[in-house]
Amino acid sequence: MDGTAIIIILAIAGVLSVLLLAVRGLLDQVPDVIESATRVRHAWRGFRNSDGLPPGHQDEEPPSAP
Repeated sequence: MDGTAIIIILAIAGVLSVLLLAVRGLLDQVPDVIESATRVRHAWRGFRNSDGLPPGHQDEEPPSAP
C-alpha cells in the first residue's frame, strides 16, 4: 500500500506539472496573438479606406480627364 500511494502522488504531480507547462506555453503566446490581430485590423481598415488605390496614393487626387 505504501508503494502505491507514492506512485499515485508522483503521477498526480507529474500530470500537474505537464498541465502547468502547457498553460504557461499558451499564455506566453497571447501577446503575439493580440499583436497579430492588431496588425490585421489596421491592414483591413487601410484596405477598406483606400478605395482601390495602392498604398501611398490615398492622399493624391485622381488624374483628371483631358
